[in-house]
Amino acid sequence: MSRPSFSTIAIVSCGTLSLELNHLKTEGFLDTPQIYYTTPGLHQDIPEMERQLVRLVTKAKEKHGRVIVVYGGKFCYVNVDEPTRLMQTLIQEQGAGVARIDATHCMDMLADETERNRIAQEVAGGEPVWWMTAGWIKFRKDVFKGWDQGLANENFPKHTGGAIVLDGTSYLDTYMAEDPEGFLEYSDWMGIPIIPYPISLDRFKMLLAEQAEKLLSNGV
Repeated sequence: MSRPSFSTIAIVSCGTLSLELNHLKTEGFLDTPQIYYTTPGLHQDIPEMERQLVRLVTKAKEKHGRVIVVYGGKFCYVNVDEPTRLMQTLIQEQGAGVARIDATHCMDMLADETERNRIAQEVAGGEPVWWMTAGWIKFRKDVFKGWDQGLANENFPKHTGGAIVLDGTSYLDTYMAEDPEGFLEYSDWMGIPIIPYPISLDRFKMLLAEQAEKLLSNGV
């Protein structure tokens, strides 16, 4: 797999993906000078997401010149007040030298739709699945901020195939070993089983590399 250098490219990401990005930085794939994180779960607070994202992209661009934004395009930014204002609109407003990873949401960054369908068939026999990444476990209080049991009951139980967690860093192994009661309580709150599913980060690497190559080839 092509591996461009990220040494002149900063990353601005939703904090939900900090486990995966920090892992890639530790293993040496992501030689970025800096990763900036917004608060996890801001898909529920679009004005605050926009404020944090623009502030961090501006800061990263001023310091490093090139920026990759790690946010989904279709589901992470839904502006009900301005429906025609999309994530891509927001990125374009930041000018040259800023690119966004080509994925619809964080789950799509780790496994594309075909792979998710395969996993759902394997694990849940094709039953409806609630997808999560490991960050949805670690940052539960942020991702589900404001959710009470009633809201949980409205949303989760209809996913009869359970909640499948795409885990590319083995975070769930550690979490279940260190806090089994917390893991079971989380599952009880959702009303469905939470099912860890180990994956590689190859797709995530490919998507990051694609944007790095575009930025570098444009000579910005």
